[in-house]
Amino acid sequence: MARRPSPSRKSLACRTEAAPEQRPDVYQRITDTIIAQLEEGRVPWVLPWGDLPGAAAVGMPRNAQTERAYSGINVMLLWSSGMAAGYPTQRWLTFRQALSLGGNVRRGEKGTPVVYANRFTPEQERARAAQAGEEARSIAFLKQYTVFNAAQCDGLPEGLYVPPPPPREDLIEPRFRALMDGTGLTIHLGGQRAFYRPADDVIVLPPPQSFFEPVNFHRTAAHEMSHASGHPSRLARDFTGRFGSEGYAREELVAEISAAYVCASLGIVPTVRHADYIASWLEVLRSDPRAIVQAAGMASRSADWLLGHLPPALALDGAGGPDEGDETAPDLRAAA
Repeated sequence: MARRPSPSRKSLACRTEAAPEQRPDVYQRITDTIIAQLEEGRVPWVLPWGDLPGAAAVGMPRNAQTERAYSGINVMLLWSSGMAAGYPTQRWLTFRQALSLGGNVRRGEKGTPVVYANRFTPEQERARAAQAGEEARSIAFLKQYTVFNAAQCDGLPEGLYVPPPPPREDLIEPRFRALMDGTGLTIHLGGQRAFYRPADDVIVLPPPQSFFEPVNFHRTAAHEMSHASGHPSRLARDFTGRFGSEGYAREELVAEISAAYVCASLGIVPTVRHADYIASWLEVLRSDPRAIVQAAGMASRSADWLLGHLPPALALDGAGGPDEGDETAPDLRAAA
């Protein structure tokens, strides 16, 4: 049998400089999934909570081992998968984590693909930057792995199968009010329209009694507060360089998803604030396969910023973002 020639040094060098392989393109796969849902009239960050018997209560998906909440686009991916299957909890874990907890994934169970972000700097770029005295530019990429719901596993600690108690109804409103006060945002109550005015950094909301249900006031406030989180003095989201209405559509996408994450974290069923923007969101997603991943990453930053202002006595269990470098609680914000 003929011996294969050893790879040359040149070919090995090319491999080390090549960006991590993505086949099929992870960004495109995720974007195609979101587009399909939007075209069917389903908004992936607003699900029919409670429509399926035994389905999990509203909340953020968490890693079963670390109890950390997932972030970015993974929230939507896990919400959709868990809701479709009717899983009773939103606890997820990798195959190895199930083994480490004394359990196992049942044979034949299909996992849910999720992703985590990383960055890669080619050697040629390092050399160019060193010669020019500049900082090397890195390339963002997504890496995919698979998680399973606790309901797909046997032998895990019994507590992981028990749905966590829903948030106490009597704490939802005071917790949200404390959040509004804790952010230090300027909020004026009055009138019949809700909006954020970047020029003077002010949120205007109709008074709570103007809403048919108090929860609608909370949802509306979460949306406008998410807009305010992008102010230059806070998270500094800047879409002003984008042409036409595209920047406006992107910012609305971030605020919609951020408000959904905030509401779900507080036990409030999310809703769509501006469903009439779906056509413009579709246009953005079709033109840029990375747009939804970037928007979800920015939305996670926004939600984390807002929820981080809850007083310690009312803080959420397990909140605070994903573990650094822990692929089981991926941080997609680097991709944004």
